Amino acid sequence: MIELSDLCKSFGPYRVLDHLDLSISRGQTTVIIGRSGGGKSVLLKHIIGLMKPDSGKVLVSGRDVARMTGAALAEIRKKFGMLFQEAALFDSMTVGENVAFPLREHTRLSEREIARVVEEKLASVGLSGAETKMPSELSGGMKKRAGLARALALDPEIILFDEPTTGLDPLMADAIDTLIAKTQEATGATYVVISHDMEGAFKIAHQIAMLYEGKIIAKGTPGEIRNSDHPVVRQFVEGRAEGPITVV
Repeated sequence: MIELSDLCKSFGPYRVLDHLDLSISRGQTTVIIGRSGGGKSVLLKHIIGLMKPDSGKVLVSGRDVARMTGAALAEIRKKFGMLFQEAALFDSMTVGENVAFPLREHTRLSEREIARVVEEKLASVGLSGAETKMPSELSGGMKKRAGLARALALDPEIILFDEPTTGLDPLMADAIDTLIAKTQEATGATYVVISHDMEGAFKIAHQIAMLYEGKIIAKGTPGEIRNSDHPVVRQFVEGRAEGPITVV
């Protein structure tokens, strides 16, 4: 579904992505793990075309997003939904209006049809009846659910998640992870999740890839990553300060 090939990106003297290669399978959840500030969100922005690489390819269904501009880029972005780290709901809109926004922007559905889709998507994330609430009335977990409902609105082939459980307590984080797993199974979409939460990664992933010093240094099933003998992977998975990763 997604193929990143020889991808490089630098900001001044700092190389964030260093000849990175990664293949993301269709219809599965791939979790990309790594240290905070290590380039995971930069990688996500390349996949959706918000950033352009210095060199390399970003293939989505065989088409190079890195070379696209204008209408072609806008068209391929319709394949994507995205759940941002802080949900990024429009504060001035109700929950229902937030979920309806991409439908009004990108479809010709009637208001009655839009209302039906909004109701359906909110029900799928456990927010039935929340259409008239404002984002300020929602808890952190409810905002994440509303953000996921909006990401699902256009039935995208690919959904990107940027640290979906950041800022949530352990119980709510587990509930969001459960919801991610449930919606992926129900839709069959390709999910790409950026995370440094290993417990959540092991719960939701079909494949886990570790980003370190600009490269994918390991990729495998949750079991393979959990049992990896790579010293960097082991240190990260076990959450130890001592090891090859320098903790400043």
